[in-house]
Amino acid sequence: MKRTQIQLDEKTHVAVRRAAYEQGRSMASVIRETLAEAFGTRAARGRKRWKLTFVGIGRGGVAPGGPVSERHDEAIAADVLERIRR
Repeated sequence: MKRTQIQLDEKTHVAVRRAAYEQGRSMASVIRETLAEAFGTRAARGRKRWKLTFVGIGRGGVAPGGPVSERHDEAIAADVLERIRR
């Protein structure tokens, strides 16, 4: 990784700062990712994004450990751990 310095106009600085705050990230990481997307080098950022696709509404049976509707935090954690192991 190379170090560089940039100057931002006030509106851009505010927008980047807000995005970083909302995403719980640093301004530098938001800027790096935005530039990587703009220049087509996104894969180089080394950061995984998780998409949870199993959440829904409906009737279901009882999963091991109890109903998912009552133990959803554990179900999400199990799904994330499974994805990490892959």
